Amino acid sequence: MNSKSKYFIVSVLTFLVIACSSGFNLFSDSDDMQLGTQFSEELKKNVNDYPVYQNSKLKDYINTRIFQHILKSPEVKKRNTYNYQLEIIDNDTTKNAFAVPGGYVYVYTGLLKYLNSEAALAGVLAHEIGHVERRHSTRRITSAYGISMVLGLALGDNPNQMVELAANLFTGLTLLANSRSDEDEADEFAVNALVSSRYYPGSVKFFFEKMKADKLIEEGGNGISTFLSTHPDPIQRIEVANQRMKSMGYGIKHFTDTGDGIYNNEYKKYILTKLR
Repeated sequence: MNSKSKYFIVSVLTFLVIACSSGFNLFSDSDDMQLGTQFSEELKKNVNDYPVYQNSKLKDYINTRIFQHILKSPEVKKRNTYNYQLEIIDNDTTKNAFAVPGGYVYVYTGLLKYLNSEAALAGVLAHEIGHVERRHSTRRITSAYGISMVLGLALGDNPNQMVELAANLFTGLTLLANSRSDEDEADEFAVNALVSSRYYPGSVKFFFEKMKADKLIEEGGNGISTFLSTHPDPIQRIEVANQRMKSMGYGIKHFTDTGDGIYNNEYKKYILTKLR
């Protein structure tokens, strides 16, 4: 190997080291879609732990009325690139939602039963779409797995790597590692995406406000550890959402409010009463 070749390799490796430690993403959009598809297959194989909710009318309502409505926002740049899909997991004890690369968004029935307005659900879904649009999962994988994995994936040296990564996402290796900056970025995306929707843009905070009112999260970061592991700093996120509303000229609304942009009655009639 001549000196020029060695210099080129050292330069590439140096770039990759810096890139992997600075939020750079070596996955392509097609990689994101493939990873999301593999994750979906993993979930289907674990139907006992992640049973799919079978009420198709309820799912269709949420998908058409809220999810697809948000996807029409100009902020969603990859709606024609990714395979955006909404799925409901039949688990009443889990108040959560999550997204994986390529447009797959999952929401638990426990969360649906806990919320009290369409705006609150829209805030959650817009936040999860933000994770997909900003490609947070594959950015974290790039950083976590290092140069050898991402180079092998980019060069196609290991065709089974996507299956392995999807399995790791499924078991929570990277799925539960949302950073504060990732969560703030997804919150900001949600606010901007909801501006062009029928829903109050600050509704991204409604879930946390309800949990705070129910004393499930407290000042100083105390609360339920499993939830906080995936949603850092909920109290601060409420405050930041309020600041964003003020800077954008919106009034400050609370999760208990009614009126324009909230849709409490619709949520009760078309979602809460339909959940068995």
